[in-house]
Amino acid sequence: MMEDRPVGDLLREWRHRRGLSQLDLAIQADVSARHVSFVETGRTIPSSAMVLRLAEHLGVPLRERNRLLVAAGHAPVVRERPLEDPDLASARDALEQILRGHEPYPALAVDRRWNLLSANAAIDVFLEDVEPSLLEPPVNMMRLGLHPDGFAPRLRNLDQVRAHLLPRLARQVAGSGDPELSALYEELLSYGPEDDPPPPDPADIALPLRIRHRGAELCFINTVTTFGAAFDVTLEEIAVEAYFPADDATARFFREGA
Repeated sequence: MMEDRPVGDLLREWRHRRGLSQLDLAIQADVSARHVSFVETGRTIPSSAMVLRLAEHLGVPLRERNRLLVAAGHAPVVRERPLEDPDLASARDALEQILRGHEPYPALAVDRRWNLLSANAAIDVFLEDVEPSLLEPPVNMMRLGLHPDGFAPRLRNLDQVRAHLLPRLARQVAGSGDPELSALYEELLSYGPEDDPPPPDPADIALPLRIRHRGAELCFINTVTTFGAAFDVTLEEIAVEAYFPADDATARFFREGA
């Protein structure tokens, strides 16, 4: 497990992941480069405050900050509770309000590994004709979108979607070091052409999603919302994807259906 490794090894790995030298990190964290070196080599066991300071400047996610603290012999300071926890009832209610408030258009919430947490009624547009095994919990939305038995066959711009999603997932893998995300990325690569997907157009501010549904072609753009002020690991890792009609025909389809 990651906690079995010395805190210095973990911090060095995060520093390399961020492309920083020891001096770069020392300057950002307002400590000496010698101290950073001593921490990484195990000559100094950092205090909990120092672990959190370095983690802050390395942009380490809350979940991994807890692991760094444990590796340094300290107690975790950031709470991690399942979304079903009674103490998160108000957060769940707020999340459901956001999803319902986006109707009649689709909106969904996923965790850090793209597993579906909740969705509004309009999500059915993505679930029609999907292989039932892909809908067994936990439903992974990345897999559902690119799997040959998911809704990929109904995507009119599948190559464009792959070109957007795969680099996004690759960046997430590089930034988190999560082995399960890495395995998911390799799995998704195997679904498509052997060549890497072309890079997305940097001039595009949103990915258009064109999908066939009940004889119509629907076109969406989407936004991703995260809760930057969250002080709980679970809440920090939730992302809400809201889909907006990109043309009048799609807007009319949902308004009339509603």
